[in-house]
Amino acid sequence: MEMRGLKEIRKKKNINQLKLAFDLAISREAISHYENGNRNPSLEMLIALSDYFNVSIDYLIKGEEFQKKQ
Repeated sequence: MEMRGLKEIRKKKNINQLKLAFDLAISREAISHYENGNRNPSLEMLIALSDYFNVSIDYLIKGEEFQKKQ
C-alpha cells in the first residue's frame, strides 16, 4: 500500500527521508519503501509516524483525514 500522506506531509514540513529515518531510528530505504508501497510499516511504526507528524494514521495512508460514512 502506497502511503501518499506520508510523502505529502514529509515534503510539506520540509523533512527529507534521511532526517525522518534518523529521527525514527530506521533506514532511509525503509521510508522510501513505505512511501512507494514496496513495504508496509508495522503498527508500531505507523503510530510512531503518526505521533511524529501529529496526524492520523488515515492521513498517513490515504493523504486525507478519516471521514465518517453517512
